[in-house]
This record gives sequence, structure tokens and C-alpha cells, in this order.
Amino acid sequence: MNLLDFARGPGLQVSLVVLIIGVFWRLLGSYLLVRNRDFSKPRETGTVRGGLRTIFSRFWHHKEFVKPTAFHLVAGYVLHIGLLVVVFLFVPHIVFLKGLTGLSWPGLPNDLVLLAGALTIAALVALLIRRLTHPVMRLISNADDYFSWLITLLPLVTGILAYAHLGADYETLLAIHLLSVEALLIWFPFGKL
Repeated sequence: MNLLDFARGPGLQVSLVVLIIGVFWRLLGSYLLVRNRDFSKPRETGTVRGGLRTIFSRFWHHKEFVKPTAFHLVAGYVLHIGLLVVVFLFVPHIVFLKGLTGLSWPGLPNDLVLLAGALTIAALVALLIRRLTHPVMRLISNADDYFSWLITLLPLVTGILAYAHLGADYETLLAIHLLSVEALLIWFPFGKL
């Protein structure tokens, strides 16, 4: 068994099991937290409408907070939308996910996905620079923040290298890319991601 076979076989299986069990454990822990009873009068009688309003109102900050938080807001959207595009709209990823789940959907052209990947990497680097140079951000950051940053960056960088065939033969690059994704899947339930 070579590195690529390991990454496609046991490595992927173990990482998916750890991800599923870890996420289930975190959700169960959140659900079982002791909460004080809410005695406040509901603002809405229809819970679905009020819930949807709350969700969508959180997409943008209140106007008094927009200026001081604009950088993080924009960089956060670029990061998350870019990750969404790269993971779910890149045709090789769709084919891979179809092999796992049986589900398929149309993808975007490679150039658009590569642009999204590059913008996502740029957003990650900008957020790291902000974290390192902003005194409060630097003070509240710990090893978990930096490791989460790295473990998020690695699949993007290794994916672009594998796509461009830069640095090693394609099978080795693909194996490293898959292993970095698997490391992210394992870290996801335990880190600040």
C-alpha cells in the first residue's frame, strides 16, 4: 500500500469516523448543557419567521459596529464563501463526493474555482497578519488559533499544487492533499473551527 492508497482508504475512513463521532459528541454536549429557563416574552408568535429573521439579521453587523469590524466581516465572508466554492463546486471534488455519497451536481469552471482558492488563501493570510499585528487579537490568540489557521490553509495550498502538478509527481501531491484534508476533518470537532 502506497501513500495515495492509504489516503484514499484507511486514512479517509478513520478521518470520517472521527469527524462524525466528534461532531455528534460536540452537538450532544451543547444540547445537554444546563440552561436557565427563558422567562422573557417572545417578540414573535411564529417561531419560524422570527428564527429566520434572526438568522439573516446576523449576516451583517449593526451599523455602529460595521466600521470597526469591516475587515473581519469581509475577510470572513471571502474565506467561507471561497471554501464553499472550492469544496463543493470544483468538479474533481464533486466526483470524489459522488463516490462517497452517490450525490452529484454541476460544478464551476476550473479557473473560477482556482480564483476562489487563491482569494481564500489571501483572506487566510490577511487574517493571520491581522491576528499577529493587532494587540488585542495577539493577546487573545493561542496555539489552537494558529494550528486551526494552518490546518485550514494546508488543503488549499496542497490542492492548488496538486492541480498545477508543482513540487512532486501528481500522485504524491494528491496523497499529501488528501492527508491534509483528512487532518482537517479530524481536527474539526476538537479545535476552534
